[in-house]
Amino acid sequence: MKQLLRTTDPTELTFAEALLRGEGIDCFILDVNMSVLEGGLGILPRRMVVRDEDFALAHRALRENGLHPENDDD
Repeated sequence: MKQLLRTTDPTELTFAEALLRGEGIDCFILDVNMSVLEGGLGILPRRMVVRDEDFALAHRALRENGLHPENDDD
């Protein structure tokens, strides 16, 4: 698994997840429980991971739709 996105914005995660599911790419969001424990203040980021073999396609899909995935050189 490779980390694709890290953000404190839940709408960005929802959008990214919908994009990836539309491309047939499975993803998993980590640190959801930690964000709940902090009381919803948005301090702790959540991380989205994908399978290693899906990383390049997922990275491109997010970039093409205006998101800024991890390891983005721009």
